[in-house]
Amino acid sequence: MSKKLRLTERTRTLLTLELAIVLPAAALMGFSIWNLKHIQRSEAVQAAFERDFSHVLRIAEKKSLERANDLLTPVRKEFPNPDDGDSKIKTGLRRILLEHPEYRFAGLYDKKNNLLLTRLQPGHEQDEVFCALTQEEIKGVASWLPLEASKMVEGVRTAAEKEERPVGFEGWWTGAENQQTYWNFAYFIPPGVAKDRVTLGMVAFDGDYLRKSFLPAMMKDVLTSKSIVLRGDANPPVMMIHPPKDSTPWVASANWDGGKPEMERAFTDVFPRLHVAIKYQGTTVADLGTKFLRYNYIVLGALSLLMAGGVWLTYRNLSREMTLARLKSDFVANVSHELRTPLALIRLYAETLELGRLMAKDKYQEYFRIIREESERLTALINNILDFSRIEAGRKEYEFKETNLAELVHSTLESYRFQIQQNGFAFEENISGDIPPVIVDREAIAGSLLNLLNNALKYSKDRKYIGVSLYRSNSRVNLEVQDRGIGIPKNEQEKIFEKFYRCGDALVHNIKGSGLGLSLVRHIARAHGGDVLVESAPEKGSKFTIALPLDSPTQPGDAMA
Repeated sequence: MSKKLRLTERTRTLLTLELAIVLPAAALMGFSIWNLKHIQRSEAVQAAFERDFSHVLRIAEKKSLERANDLLTPVRKEFPNPDDGDSKIKTGLRRILLEHPEYRFAGLYDKKNNLLLTRLQPGHEQDEVFCALTQEEIKGVASWLPLEASKMVEGVRTAAEKEERPVGFEGWWTGAENQQTYWNFAYFIPPGVAKDRVTLGMVAFDGDYLRKSFLPAMMKDVLTSKSIVLRGDANPPVMMIHPPKDSTPWVASANWDGGKPEMERAFTDVFPRLHVAIKYQGTTVADLGTKFLRYNYIVLGALSLLMAGGVWLTYRNLSREMTLARLKSDFVANVSHELRTPLALIRLYAETLELGRLMAKDKYQEYFRIIREESERLTALINNILDFSRIEAGRKEYEFKETNLAELVHSTLESYRFQIQQNGFAFEENISGDIPPVIVDREAIAGSLLNLLNNALKYSKDRKYIGVSLYRSNSRVNLEVQDRGIGIPKNEQEKIFEKFYRCGDALVHNIKGSGLGLSLVRHIARAHGGDVLVESAPEKGSKFTIALPLDSPTQPGDAMA
């Protein structure tokens, strides 16, 4: 008679949860496969619109440059030479401005003669506000032009040698955020100037002209050009131009209805610090795709929410279980290994003493000493494990009290001095006499110091030295433990403070340890508002510094996890 498969309540619950996840997922996959080609078509249409917009913006910049060059070409040909004399230069500049009212001012700079001559637009000579603002901008240009002129001339000559546009442009914004003014001027080399001479001709476009005439005409030309073909049956596109950090239109084409542009592009040549943007009037590219997929997304959204909820719950529970299992495994493995050795030694020597096989009295003392040392090491290990367990559980508490840190360090060292000397170490103690009372947990600080001393004992070879210093440094008290041991490579100096981490040195792996000591030292230091620092190099020893603040962030008696 075969046994029937019996499902426990827990198994039924798990199967129900799995079905609640799998069935909606399967339905979602089937529906998605059926709808995939439609989604791809929508994405392709959107990408096509974006390519069209990008092409239009490139044409807008190109047309701006062409129109600006058309305006500048006759000006460059008739611009005065720096050797004509001041009077003739000013007359020439005035004539240019009279013939071209689109310019705000014109100027000539010559480094050889330290010359900068400018003339304001004669048509605005009676406008006091215009004159004041323009003079202010000319002063600004004069302040940096001598420093930049050589580079500007070099750029223009290089462009000319490459048969490119021999004109450069500068543009910037001035004034308050709500009353900004855009300034733009073109610079070039006047005719007849020697190649080794730093000379520039300049004409500044009038801001009102750019805003009311030049840029609107450019946008209209672009949007009505027969060479521009935008796909789709959407409303006609509209354009606008704005400052780089302000989306408010500075210039807009007819019928601009506000909203966020679909795409924008910074002018790189003729109008620095201006952005040109484009969108569809009354709709967006995203709306076109949304209209096509709205119904499908409703169905997909409902199924996705159901599946996502189940997946999230399952993932959260599984993640917790896996993390807990991994931590338990690591912890048990490390602790078991560390507890086994001292317990085995204690048992071995205790049994030997119990059987009375020792004849020499000094052997009894040696065995008693070994049992005591292994017991002390076992106690320290268990204390570290208990502290680590409390920290992991968020239940570690510190008892902060005003403490004579110098006395605490000295008494801790005295209790450990015999063990240091028994291991053949030279020991140096330097405790400053100006250490004020500090609010700390006495047991925690003493434990940190013992952990550092124990590491110095374990990881030293032939150069057996330990130095402990306590001194004041500005608003902190530094407790240093220095040795001349094996040292720590630079790439492992941060990792040594991670729990259970041990350096790759062969000597380290042959020495007993749990890998918890330095992790606890860092936690204790940071719980006191300080930190622990390390300076070390392989075969040159190490120096660990516990830096504690003189003004503790906690009050005496507070508990801190």
